Amino acid sequence: MGAWFSVDAELALDLAPAAVSDELTATVDYGRVVHRIVEIGTHNRVNLLERLAGLIAEALLREFPALQVRVRVRKLTPPLEGLMGTPGVELTRRR
Repeated sequence: MGAWFSVDAELALDLAPAAVSDELTATVDYGRVVHRIVEIGTHNRVNLLERLAGLIAEALLREFPALQVRVRVRKLTPPLEGLMGTPGVELTRRR
């Protein structure tokens, strides 16, 4: 049985070239970032939020020119009776 997750990803990179050129090739294609996050979330079976966040962070650093990534993963459908709030983790990885 699957679960629903919410993922926030922040990529730190030099945006000056894109600000000057107004060209997509000078920055990160955020559509590709979202596609990669969805791919990781739907093709990997994991038991822990920490593992999912780690897989996403590793892939983003490996595949995009970010100097640092921050990933937050929250489980929107936790199987915990009486739980108030949304369980989640946040991690930061740097080159």
